[in-house]
Amino acid sequence: MSHSPEVLFVCVHNAGRSQMAAALLQHHGLGRVTVRSAGSQPAEQVNPAAAQALAEWGLDITAEIPSKLSTADVAAADVVITMGCGDTCPVFPGKRYLDWDLDDPAGAPVERVRPIRDDIDRRVRALLAELLDT
Repeated sequence: MSHSPEVLFVCVHNAGRSQMAAALLQHHGLGRVTVRSAGSQPAEQVNPAAAQALAEWGLDITAEIPSKLSTADVAAADVVITMGCGDTCPVFPGKRYLDWDLDDPAGAPVERVRPIRDDIDRRVRALLAELLDT
């Protein structure tokens, strides 16, 4: 890629998994990757347990606002990573799609969100290494 890679994280509510993934990729990417997140049915606010799990690592997502997935978001992305959004994510030719099978942190206490956060962090680091290696 001759430009900064663009990654879109998509989950149903854009309140937990996709917000954590976006924050972690922004953190680890140090401005080398453009990151967006969206949801097929956005919640009103970020999942408090997801925010708490990231706050333990010094990352603050409490000001983030879940947003509705748009075709423009997908069209702009080089890589689209779905996390349980089902068939609601539009598919564009030439885009790279990955589906990360992750537990949904909705309604879970922070004790159950931490392992999800850790799994997302491992995946984000691997993705980042791959994107910046090209």
